[in-house]
Amino acid sequence: MVKNVGPAGLERIELHRLMERVGRLFSVLQEAAQEQLPAIAGAWVPPVDVCETAGAVCLRIELPGVTASQIKIGLSSNKVRIYGEKKKRNPRQRIVSHLCSERSYGHFNRVVPVRWTISLTEAKAELINGMLLINLPKIKDRRGSELRVPITETESI
Repeated sequence: MVKNVGPAGLERIELHRLMERVGRLFSVLQEAAQEQLPAIAGAWVPPVDVCETAGAVCLRIELPGVTASQIKIGLSSNKVRIYGEKKKRNPRQRIVSHLCSERSYGHFNRVVPVRWTISLTEAKAELINGMLLINLPKIKDRRGSELRVPITETESI
């Protein structure tokens, strides 16, 4: 049995849906803000560019002075985590004092939320001149596409 809902009922349903969406958006924003804060003293957060093409999502992370062995990448269906440590080089000559030091050293951590359906097994990363390039191929979304089901005809006995 289908219950008839009047205009006031539809408004109430739409208001409830809007409240759920705003709640989810607030949760995502709160989660992103917490992930941006360095958790460890001396930690820093590298800048990231996120680009989308027709077939992939590309991340570009600036990591100057970091080698591939110092970087770790964790990938799940809804986020990419880039973390590691940039170590300070030992100076060859003794420095009495620094007049200015603006470069960041120590642990770094960056979490980038992924809102696309991506292939975890086909992801690739490459470090070129201090720029980490991560390519996340998209999985073709099959929702809304029509599939044809073959019908076989049998004669009744």
